[in-house]
Amino acid sequence: MKNFRDSIIALITETSANLPSDVRAALSDAISNEDPSSQAGLAMSAISVNIDMAVDNVSPVCQDTGMPTFFIHAPSGVDQLQMKKDIQEAVAEVSKSGKLRPNAVDAITGKNSGNNLGEHFPVIHFEPWAENAVEVRLILKGGGCENKNMQYSLPAEIPGLGRASRDIDGVRKCLLHAVFQAQGQGCSPGFIGVGIGGDRTSGFELAKKQLFRRIDDRNPDAELDQLEQEILRKANTLDIGPMGFGGKATLLGCKIGKSHRVPASFYVSVAYNCWAYRRLGILVDPASGSITSWQYRDASEITRMSAGEGIPLTGSEIVLQAPLSEEQVRSLKVGDMVIVNGPMHTGRDAFHHHMMHHDLPEHLDTEGGILFHCGPVVLKNEDGSYRVTAAGPTTSIREEPYQADVIRKLRLRAIIGKGGMGPKTLKGLEDYGAVYLNAIGGAAQYYAKCIEKVTGVDFLEEMGVPEAMWHFEVKSFPAIVTMDAHGNSLHSRVEDDSFRQLGTLA
Repeated sequence: MKNFRDSIIALITETSANLPSDVRAALSDAISNEDPSSQAGLAMSAISVNIDMAVDNVSPVCQDTGMPTFFIHAPSGVDQLQMKKDIQEAVAEVSKSGKLRPNAVDAITGKNSGNNLGEHFPVIHFEPWAENAVEVRLILKGGGCENKNMQYSLPAEIPGLGRASRDIDGVRKCLLHAVFQAQGQGCSPGFIGVGIGGDRTSGFELAKKQLFRRIDDRNPDAELDQLEQEILRKANTLDIGPMGFGGKATLLGCKIGKSHRVPASFYVSVAYNCWAYRRLGILVDPASGSITSWQYRDASEITRMSAGEGIPLTGSEIVLQAPLSEEQVRSLKVGDMVIVNGPMHTGRDAFHHHMMHHDLPEHLDTEGGILFHCGPVVLKNEDGSYRVTAAGPTTSIREEPYQADVIRKLRLRAIIGKGGMGPKTLKGLEDYGAVYLNAIGGAAQYYAKCIEKVTGVDFLEEMGVPEAMWHFEVKSFPAIVTMDAHGNSLHSRVEDDSFRQLGTLA
């Protein structure tokens, strides 16, 4: 299997940059069903352009490449220890070249290994089979949608839907709630894989395996097939829509599997996947290790997704030149489209926690500044400067315990992220004169092109590439005001409306 390592490099590179045929078809249908002038339509337009850019640039569709997870079928006699070593070497190499973002951090200290290798990282599942070929399937599932996974233990009371018993109706209620709770934080429109039964561990594994089914297949179990179609139909009446902006496309796929369980337990496990649904597979010659064929690639594949330039500018956009004044910010309202120019800083989980106990370095002035919830993919140039190859927003709600305090302490005027934030941050925006701007989740290539220059970085050694505080100079960076300085939140409104609709689906 001398070529196996190179085959895995090709698989990772292609999975990160190029969405599968069935995913492209589902997204194309969703794009055509949204009003192009609506916020949902604008989001889908940016998504379509981003997909094309990722292929053209051979760069990550989304900057969050998650925890690489491999499912491998191998015939008897194949050296699995050598295969594991080859996979680890391939993962380290593509991490160095920017095809994967370095995501592996120590569970306790948060120290980044820098190469996506660590304890049980990446995840590799081996299973034997009778075929004379090696099958390797890979899924790259970002942390934002991974955090929206759900597991229910029945019987239970499901918010908005009532009692869920240990039967198919109870499962139905769990799945509808799982879609509801993801809102825009999971980068909708999304897909769900479902495992009914098993134990807590095997249930989630079964759910994730369902994500390897094709979107256009049909479940051979008639009862589960009917449930899949029902969930897909009902979920799209919730009006959560792309990015949680409201709209027709909330869920694009539902795949359900079941496993025997013990009498004491009835688990329903849901693996949520965002629109950047990155999973591909290869068949490999067990003698040479070379790729003999690709999976999830169709001859009729839609090769170009975009019909325009992304978010079309109408001239009514509000141009924000950073640093911002309180007067500028308080003039903005929910629904305004803005174009941001000037300096911008990144800050994620480790940064927010750090700011609760420390001050910024003396050389930094963030008054009137913009903080971008982003863990970019950044490569170092030969001259020591940096360039950004992928830079979409991360899920903002994780910073809810800290955000208002950080706004006050750093005298910020704008936060950029995805999925919105909660009541504490909304109150902080009102009190301190700041706004929340929603960028399009997963559009890592679309936003990377807006970053003209990396002007510096802080906390790189301590926090690693995704969590460091990067300093950018941006131009023509588009976003939508979804939480303003007057106590208004698009996210709260959509969640309240979809919860009311959820109650009618019981």
